[in-house]
Amino acid sequence: VMCVLFIVHHILNRRLLIKIVIDICMTLSLLFLMPYSLLGETAHECIGIVMCVLFIVHHILNRKWLSAVSKGRYSPLRVLQTVLVAIMAVLMLGSMVSGILLSNHIFKFVKAYGISMQARQVHMFCAFWGFVVMPLHIGIHWGMVVTMTGKMFKKPSACRRWIARAAALICAGYGLYAFKKRSIGSYLLMKFHFVFYDYSENVMLFILDYMAAMSLLICVGYYISKLLKNIYYKRKRRDSK
Repeated sequence: VMCVLFIVHHILNRRLLIKIVIDICMTLSLLFLMPYSLLGETAHECIGIVMCVLFIVHHILNRKWLSAVSKGRYSPLRVLQTVLVAIMAVLMLGSMVSGILLSNHIFKFVKAYGISMQARQVHMFCAFWGFVVMPLHIGIHWGMVVTMTGKMFKKPSACRRWIARAAALICAGYGLYAFKKRSIGSYLLMKFHFVFYDYSENVMLFILDYMAAMSLLICVGYYISKLLKNIYYKRKRRDSK
């Protein structure tokens, strides 16, 4: 990651580099929030606080985009982007409030008398749907990453492009397997009210599975964005004739 950031530093302006670092840290925080009991409650709460701070900083750095929400025309892609941002904001707020109510360490002075079970269900719902929505949001903007990566090379290469696609396909394929293996779909539908962990499992294997599932969702978001862009430009060309 540091090597990539060093290269990117020579391509991008400092403000955009800071945004990328914040986004990378948010993604890593999300991944390390998922193995709740495997890392321990205190670590989970600390990472949760870091995630919330990064989320706030992310929106401060993107305040120009937020101020332009009510301006301009809305293409299908822009509608999807705006909806995902709104959903993510609601999920983060739900995670923060329910997390504080459930805290046994950092916010232990806050007591959730009689509503701990409801708070746990809200926290679980927001956590797993946040795990889906954030990668989709990343995937929609993944074209920027592809463009930046292309700038690192002097000439385009069909071989390099197909290698990248093959790697993405392998990661997404395993991500589909990991999605089923970890019963993420069942948690999304709230079929389980508690997350079941294998405490004999290496935590990094758990995180790698979730990283693969995240890569699948990023790919889905990326190709949805490409599809919406193609539909929009085809319609625009047709209307201009």
